[in-house]
Amino acid sequence: MTKLNVEQIRKDFPILKRQVEGKQLVYLDNAATSQKPKVVIDALTEYYEGYNANIHRGIHTLAEEATDAYESVRETVRAFIDAEHTHEIIFTSGTTEAINLVANSWGNANILPGDEIVLTAMEHHSNLIPWQRLATERSAKLVFIPITEDGQLDMAEAKKLITDKTKIVAVTQMSNVFGTINPVKELAQLAHARGAVILVDGAQGVPHVKTSVRDLDVDFLAFSMHKMLGPTGVGILYGKTELLNAMPPFQSGGHMITTVSREKASWAELPWKFEAGTRNIADVIASGKAIEYLSALGMENVREHEIEITKYALEKLSELGDITIFGPKDATLRGGVIAFNVDAIHAHDIGQICADAAIAVRAGHHCCQPLMRDLNVMGTARASFYIYNTKEEVDLLFEALKEADKVLGHVAVR
Repeated sequence: MTKLNVEQIRKDFPILKRQVEGKQLVYLDNAATSQKPKVVIDALTEYYEGYNANIHRGIHTLAEEATDAYESVRETVRAFIDAEHTHEIIFTSGTTEAINLVANSWGNANILPGDEIVLTAMEHHSNLIPWQRLATERSAKLVFIPITEDGQLDMAEAKKLITDKTKIVAVTQMSNVFGTINPVKELAQLAHARGAVILVDGAQGVPHVKTSVRDLDVDFLAFSMHKMLGPTGVGILYGKTELLNAMPPFQSGGHMITTVSREKASWAELPWKFEAGTRNIADVIASGKAIEYLSALGMENVREHEIEITKYALEKLSELGDITIFGPKDATLRGGVIAFNVDAIHAHDIGQICADAAIAVRAGHHCCQPLMRDLNVMGTARASFYIYNTKEEVDLLFEALKEADKVLGHVAVR
């Protein structure tokens, strides 16, 4: 039995009280974005009502309070992912910008013609397209680790594909389609043994799995706060000090400099070298509250709840006839993401029928078009869970899918 008091947790999320056309909202689209507890919402209000000012640029009270609140979040993030230094924490607009920062800054400085960039066949577009562009610009080669029938990485092939030609391995920590939790630590060992670095897309993993960058020994980790109870518009890039110091700035302008003449400029120290211009101050401050909330729950407990509800959902949905569930069958091998298709019913139709029942799920290709082609599907429906979801909500999803049978006549319950 999970140690989380889910009913108490639900009281912290105002939006979960919402009715949709007279029906109680069931929010199962957490892989796209999570809901926000009141403590996060209040932090935004408190900043704008109490100490709204730009940071690092003033000695008046409001500026000092804003700067202190903003910079304190860097330590909160450092502790949460077990980084060694606060200057290894870079604030970005999201996972996408963080990966683009590495691809443009580290990539342009290190990738040469003929070098290989190793990805996996399950990558989100955000961890594919930046490397496609870099490979084209630098005449490098993309190499893809294949997946097994149950949606896990083929590690035997990974050992063959990561070679002396490999310069970087870029891999998702958790698939946003399969829910697969990838063996990042083993991949890091394989990369480092060949003199390569590793970047981890933690957008799906960090919100759900306790993550230590030192234990995993990853070189870069990117994730987004809006998927872990925080506001939109804030991402984190972690990078090892020696790598970040050697990288040129990604963006140029105010704040990321120390001295400027009309002919040249010198760059600020880490982390500010990579934080040009006015940052998303309010949302960074609120993001700190989101991390504090998760830390108070305990990430081990978050994971335990996720396994419990995912196991239940896998068993319940499997009672439907003609359903295909993608990814590992073992809930301990995956996160709370279940992508599925029901024979002869379009994923968007499933999404609409669920929406009519006030159940929010996702339908489409989930920014993984190459993977959808591998699966020979146009898209899938996807239910994704978080700390406030219940087994009763899974039951409501099951009932909505049975309703699809009545409407479209294709779902048979065993």
